[in-house]
Amino acid sequence: MLVNAVRASIRPAVLKASRPAALAAVRFSSSHAKEESYDEFNAKYTTFFEQVGDLFELQRGLNNCFAYDLVPSTSVIEAALRASRKVNDYATAVRILEGVKAKVENKGQYEAYLNDLKPVIEELDGAVRQACQPPPPSETLLDVEWLANTPGVETKEELYNL
Repeated sequence: MLVNAVRASIRPAVLKASRPAALAAVRFSSSHAKEESYDEFNAKYTTFFEQVGDLFELQRGLNNCFAYDLVPSTSVIEAALRASRKVNDYATAVRILEGVKAKVENKGQYEAYLNDLKPVIEELDGAVRQACQPPPPSETLLDVEWLANTPGVETKEELYNL
């Protein structure tokens, strides 16, 4: 009987100790991370886009940049456009401008962005047009031996009309 009394008095203490603790509704967050200002955000992403090496990295950066509840500055957009030119992806440049259009509050803000970015867009558009055009025919590109061995071709003009 004494044994049962001891068991009865020990049991609640053992059960209480072995019971899992009730989970408190605590939200864990990164207390070491500080909130960054708009200028820090712009500096971070401008630097990131200036150092982009490949298309995947550019698209990952754009995804992270546009995930915030703010519109990046024109310096960030300019760096992203130049990065898309560096990795030679015209479609990403178009998506950058579409992302800005979706992020701004009204059409006037989008027009202001386009006006600020106009020199960059024209510069990159000219570079794209130059890259897409074939080089002009010249003597250095003409293989004289190949021309001599091609039947029915006697002049450069005939060669380029093949």
